[in-house]
Amino acid sequence: RPYLDALTREMDAAAALARQRGAALRALYIGGGTPVSPDDETFALLLERVCARFPQPMEFTVEAGRPDAITAGKLRAMRQHDVQRICVNPQTMNDPTLRLIGRNHTSQQAEDAFHLARAHGFTHINMDVIAGLPGETPQDFRRTMERIAALDPDSVTVHTLAIKKGGKLRPETTPLPPVAAVEEMVGIGAQAAARMGMKPYYLYRQKYMAAAQQNIGYAKENKVCLYNMDIMEETATVLAIGAGAISKRVFRAADMRIERAPNAGNVDVYIKNIEEMIRRKTRLFMEG
Repeated sequence: RPYLDALTREMDAAAALARQRGAALRALYIGGGTPVSPDDETFALLLERVCARFPQPMEFTVEAGRPDAITAGKLRAMRQHDVQRICVNPQTMNDPTLRLIGRNHTSQQAEDAFHLARAHGFTHINMDVIAGLPGETPQDFRRTMERIAALDPDSVTVHTLAIKKGGKLRPETTPLPPVAAVEEMVGIGAQAAARMGMKPYYLYRQKYMAAAQQNIGYAKENKVCLYNMDIMEETATVLAIGAGAISKRVFRAADMRIERAPNAGNVDVYIKNIEEMIRRKTRLFMEG
C-alpha cells in the first residue's frame, strides 16, 4: 500500500504536467512487470486511481502477464475500467522449461487464464513466447506455437531469450540452444503467426540476445498495439510512472532531440524519494 500511495502521488503530478503541456493521451499502458501481482482489491484500487487521472485513452493495455496471477476478480475490474488489450504470457508451453526458468505457473494454467479472459469478454489478448529458452529444441518450440495457435490469440510476440544483468539466468551456467536451433525457432514463430492470420508490425533487438536474433510482434488485422509502435518509432513522448520507469520527451524543434528522466528502480528508494522523482519529471517536461 505505501507503494500504491507513492504511485498515486506521482500520477497526480504527471496528470497535472500533461494538462499544463496540453498533451493528448494516446496510449495508456500498465506493465513493464506484472501489475496483477497484488490482491484483487488492491489491483482494482490501482485501476480506479489510474483511470480517474488518465481518462479515455485511445488504447488501454494491461500486462496481465503471469497466468498464475490472473483472477476472475482482476479481469472484472479491467472490464469495468474499459481495458481494451491484455497480455497473457506463457513464455513456453513446456512445463519442464517453466520449472527450469523459475516460473510458478503451468502450461495448463496459461490456457485456463486465456479462456477465462475470453469468457470475460476480452477481444484483444496478446501472448508472449520466448525462443531460445534453456534446454529447449525447435520441436519444443513448435509444440508451444501449436498450443498457442489452438487458443487463437489476437496478437503474439515472439521474443528471443536475452540474458540480462541481475537476472537468474547466467551465460556461464545456462545451457542455451545452438545458434541454428534458435534461428529455426524464430522461423517457426513466424510461420505459426502467418497461419493464425497475423502479420509482423514491430521489431526490436536487445543486448545479449541468443543467436543475435530479435523480438517480433505479430498481430491480426486491426489488433496492433499503438504503444508498442510508438516506443519502437521513438516518436512519442512518454510520461512514465512508478519504480524503474523512464519518462521520455521528444522535442519537436529543429534538433529533434530526445531526453529522458529515470525513476529509482528500488521500490523503497522510490517511495522515500517520490518528490525527487516528480521534480525530475517536471524539469524534463516544463523546461525549454
